[in-house]
Amino acid sequence: MANTFRHIRVSYSYFLGVPAPITNGGLNEHGVAVRDVWSTSRPELKAMTPKDQQGPNYSDLARLALERATSARHAVDLVAELIAKHGESTYGGNSHLFADADEAWVMIQFAGGQGLWVAERLGADSIRASRPGYVFEIPVEQKNHPDFLWCPHLVSFAREMDWYDEGKFDVNAVFGDGKGRWDGIKWIEAEMQARAARPEKIGLADVIWAVRSPRLTGDTAGYGQVVPLADPIARDLRMLWHAPVGAIAAPFAPVFLGQDQVPPEFGKHRYLTVGESHRFMDMRKALVQGSDVVSGVRQTDEAARSAVFECKRLMYLLQISGVDRLKQVIAVFEARETMLAGKVERAVEIATKLASSEVKDACSILEYLSQVELKAGLDLVVALSGGLEAELKAYGVSSGVEPVSFDQIW
Repeated sequence: MANTFRHIRVSYSYFLGVPAPITNGGLNEHGVAVRDVWSTSRPELKAMTPKDQQGPNYSDLARLALERATSARHAVDLVAELIAKHGESTYGGNSHLFADADEAWVMIQFAGGQGLWVAERLGADSIRASRPGYVFEIPVEQKNHPDFLWCPHLVSFAREMDWYDEGKFDVNAVFGDGKGRWDGIKWIEAEMQARAARPEKIGLADVIWAVRSPRLTGDTAGYGQVVPLADPIARDLRMLWHAPVGAIAAPFAPVFLGQDQVPPEFGKHRYLTVGESHRFMDMRKALVQGSDVVSGVRQTDEAARSAVFECKRLMYLLQISGVDRLKQVIAVFEARETMLAGKVERAVEIATKLASSEVKDACSILEYLSQVELKAGLDLVVALSGGLEAELKAYGVSSGVEPVSFDQIW
């Protein structure tokens, strides 16, 4: 396509050899939210995956869905078309969750180089934790089912491999890891179902709680995001809540589709960027050794604090300090986010009134709010880190060889 849709996404630089920039998804102007997560394929499929893979990888598929999909169902159809036409490159199986204001789809892409995939529609009352992504029984005897889609050769390939004969077709058992729901999925889905049974149902604070829970989230969580699936009067009013690392060590702040910039603290930094360890911000090196020795990060960004670095520092201080300190910090984050949710609601109300005639002014209001609150959240993280560090120095702490972490189910 010559033109692609406006969208928000986070880019990072490395995962299992996938070339940068990589993304797990985001939100586009049509209100399509995309999230990628692994979904392990059975060992035989991983073993038959070609060594010289071609075709889009999981990041490419997430990005292309953001750039081109107008609905969650359209995203499934788009990815299916891309896999059929170009194949797919995989590290062992993957999944995507596509959602809009009306519905959501979980789509599993299997390893093996065979173009195998399946998708399940989630309804308005569905609660699904994709970690890893899963689909269980599909109605293979009922074609054109409104809640399930799969590639044309899914069942025939399973029969050819003697993985399936007849009867119930459990996709996870036939093509996946065969483990069903992992323990973390069972726990968080039950917790959210209990919250959904309350009169107030599930709100923003509940979803943030789920994303932040130390039972699920730790150092391996790249960042946290919560996307309100709403349809504002103008695309630029769409927004997501963003935490630069796992949310146990970072407060959420709003980012709007209509804003043009985020603070340099939240941009690309040399910290955690693959290939930067041998580079310099010195053009003299380029004259002798070529451009590869010059940093690819903007100097103005690198001169600013790194939000990822500062939040990671807080995470490690919390892990060393223990659960009691973690609870205190989370309480501070929750209080801030409750206050901020009210601010955002009022700002969006004002921007909505302006958007019908002055969209640019509406975007300016929301961008100002986002920039201020992203930086205020970072200031809070730095202050909390300073207090924890001073406390640890005062009382002393043993420095063991093995890192300390919270009790996670995953």
